[in-house]
Amino acid sequence: MSTPQHAGAVPLEDEGEFSTALSAKEARKVTFGALIGTALEWYDFFLFNTAAALVFNVQFFTNDDAVAATLSSFATLAVGFLARPLGGMIFGSLGDKVGRRAVMLITVTGIGVATALIGLLPTYASIGVVAPLMLVILRFCQGIFVGGEWSGAMTIAIENAPPESKAKLSAIPQIGSPIGTILASGGFFLVSALASQDSFDSFGWRIPFLAAIPLLLLAVVMRRRLDESPAFLQVKESGRQESTPLRTVWRTSWLQILVGAGAAFLGVGGFYLITTFVVSYGKQHLGISPNLLLFGSIFAAAVEILVLVTGGNLGSRFGASKVIVWGGIASAVLAFPAFLLIQTTQPILVVLGMTLGVAALSYPYATSGAVLSALFPLTTRLSGMAMAQNLSGVAAGFVPLIATAVVAAADNAWWPAALLLVAVSLISVVCGACAPRLSQKITGYLH
Repeated sequence: MSTPQHAGAVPLEDEGEFSTALSAKEARKVTFGALIGTALEWYDFFLFNTAAALVFNVQFFTNDDAVAATLSSFATLAVGFLARPLGGMIFGSLGDKVGRRAVMLITVTGIGVATALIGLLPTYASIGVVAPLMLVILRFCQGIFVGGEWSGAMTIAIENAPPESKAKLSAIPQIGSPIGTILASGGFFLVSALASQDSFDSFGWRIPFLAAIPLLLLAVVMRRRLDESPAFLQVKESGRQESTPLRTVWRTSWLQILVGAGAAFLGVGGFYLITTFVVSYGKQHLGISPNLLLFGSIFAAAVEILVLVTGGNLGSRFGASKVIVWGGIASAVLAFPAFLLIQTTQPILVVLGMTLGVAALSYPYATSGAVLSALFPLTTRLSGMAMAQNLSGVAAGFVPLIATAVVAAADNAWWPAALLLVAVSLISVVCGACAPRLSQKITGYLH
């Protein structure tokens, strides 16, 4: 790696004047190193999402009312999202003071360990109420580490990218989301297909959770090979670090945090609506095979990889915020058609409906990292991104819960869920349109 420029050359008022001092090959190495960790992060988190829809409502929550059991399961899902802002505060501040690389190593380790322990938990039938209590505690711990993982990985990837390529390269770590979905849904799909229902209920569901252990080892090895962000090193050497970055970012950039959260909302909340909620709703109320719903999630995630790459390229060419705006509009337009296709219960149409919904919302997700990064200066970037993304995550964690409640109130009709997707989409449209006016000056970067 090339030696970073002198610390005094860091112009915090215009990051575009600052060269990363990395070759294109080195920048891609950092980006893909971030991808390895985000793939594990989302594998672990989506694994819990899938299990919340298919397993936990039976193994950890007992209730004669199926809707109440599902609500309890999804409430546990939401606990992880409630923990994310706390993790964002802890690791965001740590990343702005100590370094991005340290945060990446700590968070990915914590996520992997918590997930493996979930796979070892005894069920309600074995130890009673202690089982769901331990599940909630592990989910909370998992949420704390996830709260710092995405922002740390995305920050180090973007800070090593030249301005004109920030949107394109920032889409690469986002591919960790569909990869995690494919691995998580694929793991459950294979286990449920190869094992009997009794075997799946007794031990089969644990296998995907325990598979986090080798994935964790791979992620740690890859991330240990990465160097610290040159931009952060220059800020550190210049003595311009914030002593209290979290307090500073809330005092000076609170509006950017809220706008960033709204801009990122569709990419996370909409995805959980089309996958986690649809898997539960399709199984319980439409009589769709769980294997078909899992296959739909896998196929939609595979298409999402192509969409994310395309969205990143469009962001570099036309502007990252424009991709969020037009992608959000497309998601709102396709919300009702997507759910109409799913409720037909015809296998091809179910998969098509899930794929359309995921593909549309993946365009905003592709460039959300670049948009959030541009909202904050170098000195408080990780703290700001962590707060924005995790506030969005808190709201997103309640989307399946809200969808289940409003659908039940409408006598299990599908249209309230579609209307909820429209609302989520329009929030990101408005915030995406506001983001450029609130962003940092970055020469060469298209907002």
